[in-house]
Amino acid sequence: MEEGVTILEAIKREFACKETDLRTYSPLALAYIGDAVFDLVIRTIVVERGNRSAGSLHKSTVNYVNARVQAQMIEALQEELSEEELAVYRRGRNAKPHTMAKNASGAEYRKATGLEALCGYLYLAGRQERMLALIGRAVAVVEKQAARQGKEI
Repeated sequence: MEEGVTILEAIKREFACKETDLRTYSPLALAYIGDAVFDLVIRTIVVERGNRSAGSLHKSTVNYVNARVQAQMIEALQEELSEEELAVYRRGRNAKPHTMAKNASGAEYRKATGLEALCGYLYLAGRQERMLALIGRAVAVVEKQAARQGKEI
């Protein structure tokens, strides 16, 4: 991959992906890719903070990648979203998922799905800086809340 090329650009080039209007993607398709991108960003943060056993890395990752926490994240971010981003989030939140989270309420799961849809949208739109800025802000909010409660993440 040449320098300055995003992973999305490299994937599209390598696999000859056709350009698609993002507005045609279902909110659950956006959430599907957004879930993976969000997970990759969080896993990268966790690994870069210290080389530990896979089990320890997983425990740290789960503190950020779960419906309850993702719902808290999007609640904290909503005021920072543009109208376009808010519309994508709402489409994801209002989609009818085929599964539900084991350890979260239905409302939390829907909010998390909305966050994932927003991440997927920003990723596919090539707006990775905006996506990373929002995820960074969300991570900071969760870590601040944990610190206030005396919890270690």
